Amino acid sequence: MNTNKTIILTVISFVLILSAAALVYSMYRESAVQVDAKARNPVFHQGRSLSVSGKHAEEKVAIAAIGDILIHDTVYMDAQTNNGYDFKPMLAHVKEELLKPDLLLANQETVLGGVELGLSGYPTFNSPREVGDALIDAGVDIVSTANNHTLDKSERGIQSAIRYLDSTGLPYVGAFKNEDDRKTLRILNKNGVRIAFLSYTYGTNGIPVPEGKDFLVNLIDKGIMQEEITRARQEADVIVMSIHWGNEYQRQPNDYQRELAHFLVDQGVDVIFGHHPHVLQPIEWMETVDGRQALVVFSLGNFLSGQVRDYKDIGGMASVEITKHIGPNGNRITLSNPQFMPTYVASHRQRNYQVVPLQDAGMFGMPNAEAKYGEIMLHMTSQLNR
Repeated sequence: MNTNKTIILTVISFVLILSAAALVYSMYRESAVQVDAKARNPVFHQGRSLSVSGKHAEEKVAIAAIGDILIHDTVYMDAQTNNGYDFKPMLAHVKEELLKPDLLLANQETVLGGVELGLSGYPTFNSPREVGDALIDAGVDIVSTANNHTLDKSERGIQSAIRYLDSTGLPYVGAFKNEDDRKTLRILNKNGVRIAFLSYTYGTNGIPVPEGKDFLVNLIDKGIMQEEITRARQEADVIVMSIHWGNEYQRQPNDYQRELAHFLVDQGVDVIFGHHPHVLQPIEWMETVDGRQALVVFSLGNFLSGQVRDYKDIGGMASVEITKHIGPNGNRITLSNPQFMPTYVASHRQRNYQVVPLQDAGMFGMPNAEAKYGEIMLHMTSQLNR
C-alpha cells in the first residue's frame, strides 16, 4: 500500500515538473518574439522642433521738440514773484501734451546765466535760471544751446548756464564747458533705443568765439559735423540734429537749408529739428542716399517769447515715432507717425504770458483761432503726404 502511494506521488511530481518546464519555455518564447519585434521595429521618442531663425523684437520711442525759448524782458518781468521768478504758470496749459513724448527737446535760445550776471532782453539776452526749472517741470529732457545768442554774455554766461544745468541734471548740447565736454556725445537711452542729440548754429551775431575755445559753441562746419555724426552712428541707434539756420521771419526754408538738410541726412542724421526763423516752416520727409527716410522740421518757430503778430507768436511741438527692429541679421530703424501740435503765446499788454494749444487760442483772445489752426496745420504738414 505504501508502495502504491509513493508511485502516485512520484508521477504527480513528474507531471508538475513537466508543466512548469512547459510554462517557462512558453514565456521565454513570447519574450524572445517581443525582443525580436522591437529589434526589427524600433520606437524612438518624438523630438521637439526648435526654431533656428533667431529672435525678432521691436522697441518703440516717441521723440519731440519745441521751438525757441526766447525770454524777452517783458516775459521775465511778467514771471517775477516776491522771491524770484516763476515761469511754470506760462506752460501750464500745454504741460499735459509736453509730457506725452518719451523724450522732448527744447531750443533754449537765451543764456540761463541768472540774476548774478544781470538779466537782459534783446539784443543780448540773459535769463533767469527759473526758466530751466519750468522746462524740467513741463517734461523737457534735453536743451539745445547752440544759437546766435549763445555768446551774448561771453564765456562767463555759457559757463554760468552750464553750472546751473549740471546742478539740475538737465542735459544740454551745442555749447560746452571744455573740449572734453564737447567730445562727449549726448546719448539718451529710452525703451532700449539709444538716441544721440547734436546741435549747431550758423553763427553768433558777429560775436567772435574766443581764440582756442571753439568748444564754447558748435558752429556749422560740414567737416566737423560729418566727424561727429560718424562717431554718433557707431554708438547710437538714432541721430537727432538740432540746428539754428534759415532766414528770420521767412515761412519757407531757403535753398541753403535744403542743401544742408540733404547733406546731414545722407551722413546719417535721422531727424532734424530746425530753429531760428521765429516762425514755423514745414515738416517734410527726405529720402537718403542709402534708402532711409529722414524727417526734417525746418523751423519750429517761437514756443515762448515776447514777439507778437505776423506768425511770431505761433509755435508748436513736432513729434515722430521711432521703431527699432531687432533681428538676427542686425537692427533696423524706421520712423513713422509724424505729428504736429501748434501753440500760441497769449498775452495782454505784455502781461499774463501763457502758451496755449492753438486750437484753444480763441478762449485766450486770438481772433479767428479756428481758421488759423487749419491754416497752420496745412502749412506744416501738407508735404508729409506727398
